[in-house]
Amino acid sequence: MARLTPITSKHQVAPKNQAIVDGIVASRGALQGPFTMFLHCPELAGRLAHLGAFVRFEGSLDMRVRVLAAMTVARELDAIYVWGAQTGQARKLGVPATTIAAVREKHARGLPPEDAQIVEFTRALLRQHRVDDATVKALRARFGDDGFIQLTGAIGYYSMLAMTVNACELEAAPGAEVLQPGGGS
Repeated sequence: MARLTPITSKHQVAPKNQAIVDGIVASRGALQGPFTMFLHCPELAGRLAHLGAFVRFEGSLDMRVRVLAAMTVARELDAIYVWGAQTGQARKLGVPATTIAAVREKHARGLPPEDAQIVEFTRALLRQHRVDDATVKALRARFGDDGFIQLTGAIGYYSMLAMTVNACELEAAPGAEVLQPGGGS
């Protein structure tokens, strides 16, 4: 059960902040997930919605790459809600069950090299807070400087979502895959 009352209606915020809620609903179709918590601070919610719209919908980075990074962040930070949302999206994008299982189990065995590159980069940033020069060079060669920064920014964005859902103990959405915290090899 979430630690804060989920805000699911604009009538739960002050009238001066209802336009923020309207904007979030317009870009996402509904109030759900982390935004039901972020709206306890409407200004932050509005700014994150703007950033999230770019990261999730408007950037030029391949959607599959974004989802792999987001799914890896969710697993590394044991973010139950984010994991459920991202694995559902991964399946829609045709990410193989073996890739999802490798991320869930915190290993890289059997990952296609293109997926492993994203997963390992994300893990390195989250675990060691740094990446080596060879990794950066390879990602810049693959995505260009713009794409490299978009990927890094997506990892940061999803980390913020993960921290919020964890602090608020937001559970997985109904029907989403449930993540068991910890684990891995």
